[in-house]
Amino acid sequence: MVASGSLPPGVPEDFYARIARTARQHGARCVVDASGPALTAALAEGVFLVKPSRRELEAHVGASLDTEVRQVEAAAVLVADGSAEHVALTLGEAGAVLASRSGVERLTVPPVRVVGTVGAGDSFLGAFVLRLAQGRSAAEALRAGVAAGSATAMTPATELCHRDDVERLERELLEAAGR
Repeated sequence: MVASGSLPPGVPEDFYARIARTARQHGARCVVDASGPALTAALAEGVFLVKPSRRELEAHVGASLDTEVRQVEAAAVLVADGSAEHVALTLGEAGAVLASRSGVERLTVPPVRVVGTVGAGDSFLGAFVLRLAQGRSAAEALRAGVAAGSATAMTPATELCHRDDVERLERELLEAAGR
């Protein structure tokens, strides 16, 4: 189950936490992309994957995450305390960090001409979840997410990524990693 976005007026702040609880009761995984009290409540319940931006995680932890060390530590704490099994911290032009019990991985974005960033985080999450649903590893999902977010940044206004761009960028990221 994916719980994403701002809650509409009148929806309780613990709505995503309720979704996380229901998912767990039914043996499903819950993915959350939220901010503020909705994010805090969901993490208190525990989720499979959370995808905060740097700004959202800074607000959650109440501290600046202006260095790579602080970013990694904040993501790793959410895993260690059981708030999330996986934390995919998106950092815009600085890439993304993936923390899980098996460790931390950081990916930089491929070089692209940025036209607009609207929808880049949503594209990241969509590609990440798709790769997991396809049975791929979390590292492969991270690569797809970074590729999709970068591909979306190449498009104007609210246009989303194009499949051929995502696949090309995934290949480039794989080649850059030397795998």
